[in-house]
Amino acid sequence: MTDQITRDKEREQAEEQLVNKAFKHLLETYMASPHRKKEEIITKAFNFAREAHKGVRRLSGEPYIMHPIAVAQIACEEMGLGSTSICAALLHDVVEDTDYTVEDIENIFDGLTKISGGIFGDRASAQAENFKKLLLTMSDDIRVILIKICDRRHNMRTLESQAPNKQYKIAGETLYIYAPLANRLGLNKLKTELENLSFKFEHPEEYASIEAKLA
Repeated sequence: MTDQITRDKEREQAEEQLVNKAFKHLLETYMASPHRKKEEIITKAFNFAREAHKGVRRLSGEPYIMHPIAVAQIACEEMGLGSTSICAALLHDVVEDTDYTVEDIENIFDGLTKISGGIFGDRASAQAENFKKLLLTMSDDIRVILIKICDRRHNMRTLESQAPNKQYKIAGETLYIYAPLANRLGLNKLKTELENLSFKFEHPEEYASIEAKLA
């Protein structure tokens, strides 16, 4: 019993170090960018999201908070977005997966109210409805679609942990909706990656064959 408690404690400490390291890297990337330095609000968003997702894990087994951090890292490093978008990326799953509401987010993070409607979806909304909202909010604030693409990119990069039928469904959505959107926005590198990952999960045998030939 004591050994199990010790192992659990060691795992908690290792995971905390992993999370802190990922967030530190995000902050360092942001601080090296040309944006105005708003480290405090980003740290506040991170602490809020970490507490909201406390104890929750992804199917891969890692702490759930690693996903929002990864999405925020993509938004910052690969999209060049600023503090408001980074905070929205860190918080984008809070309403969907916890008891917090959009109003809670708006009250605590006043600066996010402009883009909150497109980022924080309704808990029970269908995927098709989310796509509809996505396209409708695009004309109001382009950051909505950019953060959604960052989210999809990280989900595609970690799709191995999903069941095959879920992989096929998500890959199809990515190929027919997110990759074309990335292309329309001039995000060619991202569009190519989304297409390649979609092909990998929709046609695994063909993908493996091509990969072997390239190697």
